[in-house]
Amino acid sequence: MTLSEKYLAIVPALNAESTIEELIKRIKASVEEIQIVVVDDGSYDKTSEIAEANGAVVLNHENNRGKGSALQTGFDYVKNISKSEFVITIDADLQHQPEDIGKLIFKQQESCADIVIGWRERIGTRMPVHRILSNTITSAMVSMRTGIKVRDSQCGFRLIKRSVIEKIQLESKGYEAETEFLIKSGRAGFTIDFIPIKTIYGNEKSYMTHWETTVNFVKVLFRDYV
Repeated sequence: MTLSEKYLAIVPALNAESTIEELIKRIKASVEEIQIVVVDDGSYDKTSEIAEANGAVVLNHENNRGKGSALQTGFDYVKNISKSEFVITIDADLQHQPEDIGKLIFKQQESCADIVIGWRERIGTRMPVHRILSNTITSAMVSMRTGIKVRDSQCGFRLIKRSVIEKIQLESKGYEAETEFLIKSGRAGFTIDFIPIKTIYGNEKSYMTHWETTVNFVKVLFRDYV
């Protein structure tokens, strides 16, 4: 089996024309022959055209549906079309270093975990205070829901086994979907591990609305999953 069959990267993207080319090139430089799938979640810029020009498979949402919907579109591609054994999810805004994909792969090989998540340091970094607070609180609450020590519930930089993708179906449409994914995975008995990664915050535009997102996080945390 070649690496292109074994690993696939899903990149949810919204108006990411300024970063998507660099991201794709750095992913390819970090993991040889990895397949890259960009889910363009209703962009009105040249995200899709740039991604295609740089060799990515592009799946388009006609309208913006939210990050959770973009992730599920990528997961459906894995289930129905790709033969990949492992999926890497990575944000399009370069807040995750593609060079750290190797860390996720090594950690999974070492621990045999079903999911490996990048764990961002909070204190002493440029992470905004409101993000530190929300991440600390939600990580603690997800830990209680799953019985697993969750170090970073909101980080979208993850390596996921195909078996998890085939089992877990996201209901949430927005950023809270990543928390839903963790809760459902933990309750289904999948193992979750973490690896430290660099915390990167610059002048990137965030599409996360704090009040609405917080309310949706709370709903996800207290939803009764079967």
